[in-house]
Amino acid sequence: MSRSETVELMNLCMLRRGSQVLVQDRRDPNWPGVAFPGGHVEKGESFTDAVIREVQEETGLTISSPHLCGIKDWHEDGVRHVVLLYRAEQFTGTLRSSDEGEVWWAKLADLPSLDIASSDMLDLLRVFEEDDLGEFFYRQNGRDWTYELK
Repeated sequence: MSRSETVELMNLCMLRRGSQVLVQDRRDPNWPGVAFPGGHVEKGESFTDAVIREVQEETGLTISSPHLCGIKDWHEDGVRHVVLLYRAEQFTGTLRSSDEGEVWWAKLADLPSLDIASSDMLDLLRVFEEDDLGEFFYRQNGRDWTYELK
């Protein structure tokens, strides 16, 4: 029995500035709405370098000391999708939007009132914030999807 599987690696970063977080209104028609910046890990790239690169490309800010705080993962069409979740508070640079979408600082408490990219975002936020949670796992049951926080 092979223990190998095809994996797609991605990341998201919750960048905090006091009571505010950096959000992006994504233009991607496959995943529109407000989310944290992030993207794909390139072949051969370290996970940390990937999240620093993605945040810089999408926001103009260069983060330092990103902290891996959890993962979001699911299996679909024979592929395991893994999103590495990072928190950061240290950054340099000038905030600017990109082709990915408009970026701005939003109050963390205001996230529920925004047009967020996915209905699970508020539960996913718990993995970013709560030290006793480390995984957001989606499971498919027929055509339905459920998730567990672990």
